Amino acid sequence: MLSALVTNDTAFHPSTFILLGIPGMQDQHMWAAIPFCSMYILALIGNGTIIYIIMTDRTLHEPMYLFLCLLSITDLILCSTTLPKMLTIFWLRSHIISYHGCLTQMFFVHTASGTESAVLLAMAFDRYVAICRPLHYTSILNAAVIGKIGLACVVRALLFVFPFVILIERLPFCGHHIIPHTYCEHMGIAKLACASIKPNTIYGLTVALSVTGMDVVLIATSYGLILRAVLRLPSKDAQFRAFSTCGAHICVILIFYVPAFFSFFTHRFGHQVPPHVHIVLANLYLLVPPVLNPLVYGINTKQIRLRVFGFFMGRR
Repeated sequence: MLSALVTNDTAFHPSTFILLGIPGMQDQHMWAAIPFCSMYILALIGNGTIIYIIMTDRTLHEPMYLFLCLLSITDLILCSTTLPKMLTIFWLRSHIISYHGCLTQMFFVHTASGTESAVLLAMAFDRYVAICRPLHYTSILNAAVIGKIGLACVVRALLFVFPFVILIERLPFCGHHIIPHTYCEHMGIAKLACASIKPNTIYGLTVALSVTGMDVVLIATSYGLILRAVLRLPSKDAQFRAFSTCGAHICVILIFYVPAFFSFFTHRFGHQVPPHVHIVLANLYLLVPPVLNPLVYGINTKQIRLRVFGFFMGRR
């Protein structure tokens, strides 16, 4: 029994947790790891290539590409925080994670997710300025402003995620240490507690609806204004180019937010959803955006597409 491997538990905080993996699919873990591992490798290659090309090509040191670089860095952190441990669970049956290791993983998962939401908002603002106020684009989004926006994205996520750690630390677990998941996240840990988790639930909902929800509202507003401005352009070619660029952003936004909100609300209210379905979707939520974001921008952004092609052709 896995629980027999856990020693030195205390009545308040266990020294270790056990991550079960995908409940009900333990016999398929070995095979389930193959597509997850393949997607992780694609995410590493795709985002690593985007970061390298943007960092080394000074002609791409423009707001849109710098935000894309920040998005790729965030994506790498997001998937690398969970996938290596998940693969050790599936292939090596290494289910045990230390208490502080679990809190650390939870912290980075939620911080990276919050940062990515803020970066997507910054990218929407960048497209709004570029299309709706093109004459002021370089003066509004200069290097100093971009740096401050990037720093604000990270700091905001840290400020809202740090209370998660405090809320978990205050909970007694009474020897409960088995998490039916592949990684540690706030509500998954909180549900093991033998005390009221109402503050955890309320704060989690508040952050999701007021912070992430506000990001969605502001992004939608930005693209509504962009759509109105694009439809007023006299040239069909200019309209096509604007729609093409914004279309890539909208695809990335949907890829991130749709599974994010589905996973979030399923964890709290979706009691009819089978556990294995929720866990698989929760993993895809952290993995699909890092895999698809480089593909979306590589296909829809000419400058990136040409440089990626040149990068790989130059190595042949």
